[in-house]
Amino acid sequence: MFAATTLVLTLSVALLASVSTGPAMTPAMAATPVFPTGSRIGIVPPAGMVTSRNFVGLEDPQKNAAILFTTLPAKAFEALDKSMVPDALKRDGVDIDKREPIELGIGKGFLLTGTQVTGGARYRKWLLVTAAGNITALVTIQVPDKDPAYPDKALRDTLMTLAVRDSVPDAEQLSLVPFNVSDLAGFHVGEVLPGRAVMLVDREPGQDTNEPAEPSSFKARLFIAAMPGAPAEPSDRNNFARTTFQQIIGIKEVRVQDAEPLRIGSQPGFETLAKAKDSQSNGDVMVVQWLRFGTAGYLQMVGIVHADAWSTEFTRLRTIRDSIDPR
Repeated sequence: MFAATTLVLTLSVALLASVSTGPAMTPAMAATPVFPTGSRIGIVPPAGMVTSRNFVGLEDPQKNAAILFTTLPAKAFEALDKSMVPDALKRDGVDIDKREPIELGIGKGFLLTGTQVTGGARYRKWLLVTAAGNITALVTIQVPDKDPAYPDKALRDTLMTLAVRDSVPDAEQLSLVPFNVSDLAGFHVGEVLPGRAVMLVDREPGQDTNEPAEPSSFKARLFIAAMPGAPAEPSDRNNFARTTFQQIIGIKEVRVQDAEPLRIGSQPGFETLAKAKDSQSNGDVMVVQWLRFGTAGYLQMVGIVHADAWSTEFTRLRTIRDSIDPR
């Protein structure tokens, strides 16, 4: 289930158009960057564009023009530098006219410009990728070809205003999911899948709270997701819980210790406890899955904890569980 959160940070070359960074601004563009909700990447919008409600970035719906932001781990830059070449992008339907190095205030990167035909329309594409401290920042610009509202110079100036903030407040990130978490019990937001899920993490002492890390490096992590569908009959919940538990990724050598129904808040639920090995580190972990059944779907909560921290972390996980309510 933790794979769902990583989808936010995994892009195909076709979608990885443009990336980028840089708090440096030209005098004409000296304004405050706009950061879409939950995004560490921001930019001074070109005239006509506003924050999108459909994706992380900006858009001009009247012109079918958009700027998309993606944040990836720092180590992704090297792979993108090798893979985002004209020949590879051409296979994805993007004809690159030029690739050039670029240096911005927050790091070095590269910029690709070209065109793409999609849905019978021709678009100009700007693909910027840059290393920005502990992240790789990506920005994709797509505007209708030859549209005078978005001349090349204006778009280049826009890219030069790219900024990266050190972190996104937990409350801001949690506003993107369809449930409230009123008590984090000392955990912090690790990743968010807008409209669906969040992963909360308890880092080891000394871990940089702004540094992306592998899930197995956390002392504990709790994945919470609002899911559609649920068993219509209470008698089916046992098998349903068993099936969803078997789909949890990141663990192996699972030995179920307990599985029983319980109430979570005012709603019926189901708890499954197990011992397991972490798939990456091979370390001993404890796993708990709680399902909270509603009328139109269910809430799934999956906690994975280093075995030696289970006694204290389990109490904190239950505190978080009991503070969750649908919006």
